[in-house]
Formats: sequence, structure tokens, C-alpha cells
Amino acid sequence: MIKEEITVACTTIDAGMVARMFLAGARNLEAKKDWINELNVFPVPDGDTGTNMTMTVLSAAREVAALDQPDMKELARAIASGSLRGARGNSGVILSQLFRGFTRGIENHTQVTVPVFADAFAKAVETAYKAVMKPKEGTILTVARGGAEKAAELSQEGETDLEVFFREILDHMEYVLSQTPEILPVLAQAGVVDSGGQGLLEVLRGAFDAFLGKEVAYEPILPVKASLPEPSSMQEAADIRYGYCTEFIVMLEQPVSKEKEEALKVYLESIGDSIVVVADEEVIKVHVHTNDPGLAIQKGLSYGALSNMKIDNMRLEHQEKLFRTGEKKEAQLSVEMPKKDVGFIAVCAGEGLSRIFRELGVDEIIQGGQTMNPSTEDVLSAINRVNADTVFVLPNNKNIILAANQAKELTKDKTVVVVPTQTVPQGITAVITYVPDLSAVENENAMLEEIGHVKTGQITYAVRDTSVNGKEIRQGDYMGIDDTGIVAVSSHLERAVLETVSSMTDADTELLSIYYGSETTHENAQAMKEKIEDKYPHLDIELQDGGQPVYYYLISAE
Repeated sequence: MIKEEITVACTTIDAGMVARMFLAGARNLEAKKDWINELNVFPVPDGDTGTNMTMTVLSAAREVAALDQPDMKELARAIASGSLRGARGNSGVILSQLFRGFTRGIENHTQVTVPVFADAFAKAVETAYKAVMKPKEGTILTVARGGAEKAAELSQEGETDLEVFFREILDHMEYVLSQTPEILPVLAQAGVVDSGGQGLLEVLRGAFDAFLGKEVAYEPILPVKASLPEPSSMQEAADIRYGYCTEFIVMLEQPVSKEKEEALKVYLESIGDSIVVVADEEVIKVHVHTNDPGLAIQKGLSYGALSNMKIDNMRLEHQEKLFRTGEKKEAQLSVEMPKKDVGFIAVCAGEGLSRIFRELGVDEIIQGGQTMNPSTEDVLSAINRVNADTVFVLPNNKNIILAANQAKELTKDKTVVVVPTQTVPQGITAVITYVPDLSAVENENAMLEEIGHVKTGQITYAVRDTSVNGKEIRQGDYMGIDDTGIVAVSSHLERAVLETVSSMTDADTELLSIYYGSETTHENAQAMKEKIEDKYPHLDIELQDGGQPVYYYLISAE
């Protein structure tokens, strides 16, 4: 007699299962984040979509993991609140909005069925699209919408088996993701699919694995990092010998020998301390305290492509810690200053740029920018620290604007004005434009008009071989990027700078401001200025030490 295997359809799940699915999705995304980072279209050292999405979902996962047998409403609140405050970068903010809408669809149910899931998917997409001023197709939004449409179709057809429901949605979203290069030609040129859409798919794949009861062998949600020596709380910032905590991962083209690994350690010891170098067959993880992060980065590039780059200014962080804890009398006095009518917050990386903003009257500097997108919570905390009725926020990076706007929505006791500055030069122009006698609305309009006249160029390097807009790019090439995209590619830094300046200037250009980065000496920057002056004698050129990581030069033309 032949026994028939009977499969019982699963038609409902409770809050406990939703929580397990969410945590598994977070683990899967974290496990794939480096790969997702590599899907970045432009070969610049700030392809951080995977990192931003992971930090966003882990912020929510920590709140979920802390719950003890939550009901659906508690679970929904933890997912929405955690992801909202932890959101980083455009991809992270959009992901947080997807979670926010989804949880609105499930929070009032004790059991979740196919119709409830379909409704939640629809709310997720609706919320995410509303959060983006100009939704762009061929991105995570398109992939999410494809999943919502498939969910609605299956629900209307009367499907009740959740396994069938989830599997068909995943298959359809994978197809939609595969079509993103057809929608965005730049993806096709780079030979990749949309990184944000891939990240969303990885979250859902991990969740589906948990639903099926598979063992999820990813890293735990709350990884414990090895502690590294930090300056004493009583130590002056000036006493910190090496000011920049620099971390990155090298994606090896081929395994390195013990001799090469040791050579890397020796080199890092020559430029800093607190060295940690861990290598396996595929990657090298590097940590070093140094005064010149660019040297460490350049050395890392000689071993392979870089990812997960992170540079922290320890002296500035130390000063801010003293300010917050009141260990210095001056910090205490500044906290007790009377409330101002208007305050300013700016996002930037580099001691020089921070100093420039402070000299212009900016109250709070959020360390961040390319490779280091601050979270919604970071911006919200800065807003709370500024003792003013109206606070202007200058994101100075297009990938931070959504997080700033999200912080604005969470602020109830102050008027927050987010000026959508996409570059540091735009931020500087916005501050200079401010007139105390004008209202907040009048100042905002004036700033928007003025930043529209600022052209920005950035000089960095390529982290991999690729082709973008007909330009063949090799790993290690210097690249000039203006407001339209990559305009210069060369193995010579001077040529890349001059070609970028040429793309930014015209007969009406009068002023060129050059901010040189941490990996550029003043002497080299001065020589570069003189070469530009020789070619453009009619321009008024200003040279300033920006100290920014990753970018050799930031250039503005007005």
C-alpha cells in the first residue's frame, strides 16, 4: 500500500512567527550587505546601500529582539520605531517607510492571513512612495510595488496558503528586480541590478526561510565587537596622537601570503597605532588610528577593492563627548546659553570643513557624508541639542536628505527647515545666504535659489573596473564627478582635476573654491591651484583645507 504524503496548508501566522521572520530577514540582509554594496553603479568608494539598509533593519531588529512574547501591536511598534530612527541613506529611509506602512497593515490583527498580508504590502508601498519627493522607477520602489501587486492578485484569486503566497511573491519580485536594468540604462551599463531592490529581496528571502522552519545560520542580531583602546575620558583631544579611527574591508582579488599580511601590518604601524589586521582567503579587515586615513586607504587598494569604509575623527568626537557630559566648564556654559531664535546644523566630514561651518555660525556638526551617512536618530539628536526655536538642517549630501526630513517629521517642539543641499559647497552657500532680519520661509527660499547657482565637482578614485556612460574606468583611476555625473577619468590626478574644472566653468564663472582632502598635502594642493590659475587666469580661486576623507578635492564654481 502506497502512503500519500499530505501537506497541510498554513493559512495564518501569529506575532511570534512574524517576529522570527523579521529577525531572520535582518540576519540575511546583514550577511549579504557587502555583496549588495558591490552593486553600486558608480565605482566610487561610497557604495554603501547594503550597509545603510543593514544598519536600518538592525536598529529595528534590536528592539524586536528585546521584546518578550510581544503581541502584534507591540511588534509593529518596535519594527516601525526602530527602523524609522535607525534609517540611514536613501535606501535605508525607503526601507524604513516600507516597514512603517507594512506594520500599519498588521498591527490591529492577532493573526495574519493572505488578505491581511496583501493589504499590508499595499500600505507599505503607498507609504514609501509618499516619502520620496520624486519617486524613481527601476529602484527598490519598483521591486516593492511588484511584490504588492502580486500579493493583491493572489489574494483576489482566493489563495489562502501562505507558503504558496510568499513563494510566488518572491519569484515575481526577483523577476521585477531582473528588469531594473531595462528601466534604468545606467544599471545595464554597469551590468548590475538595483542594489536597494536586491537588499529588499534578501530581507524577504530570510523571512521566508524562517517561515519554512529552516535553520538560519547567520550572525546573531547583536554582534559583540572586540573592544579597542579609547582615549581616557580625562585626556585632552590634543593629546590624542592619531586623530582618525580608520576601518575598512579589502575584497581580495587573490589570497595574500603571510608575508604580505605582515607587510601591511608593518606599513600601518609606520603611520599609526591600534592596528588590527585580520585576513582570510577572501577579505582583509583593517583597523588603524592614524593622522592620514588616505595613506591607509591607498595601501588597502593595492591589495584589492575596498568596502565598509568608516573614518571617525576621534578628537572631534572626544570634544563632543566632553561637551555632552559637561566635563569642561566652557561646555557647561555653552549648554546654559539662552535660547536663540535660529540655529544651524550641518553634515560634513573633515576637520577643515567642520571649522569652516563653525566659523560661519553653525551650532552642530554631524560627522558624516559619503561612506558615513548619519541616521535619522543622529539628526534628531542634533536638532534636540540646538537651543533654538527654528533649526535649519543642511544635509550636504543627496543620500542624507530623506533621513533629515524624517527627523523633521519626528520633531514636535521646534520648527525644522531642511534645506536640500546635496554638497558641502551648497551648504556653505546656504549659511552665507542667511539674513537674520528675514523670516524662516524667506531665508529658505533665498537659500534654495542661491544653492541652485552652485556647481560642485568632486575628485576621488575608482574601486573597481567598470563602464559608465561610455567611459571605461579601471580600478585606481582618478575620477572627476560634477552635478551631472562622472565627467573625467584618468590615471593622472592633475588631468582629472583640470577636466572636471573645465566641465564646471563657463564664461559667467567668477569664483572657484577648492577644498583639499586629508590625503592631499597643502603643497600639492597649492601646486594644483597654480595649474588651474595658469589655465583660467580670469577666475578668482580660493584654496582651503577641508580635511575630508576619500575625496582628494571638493570644488565649487559660482
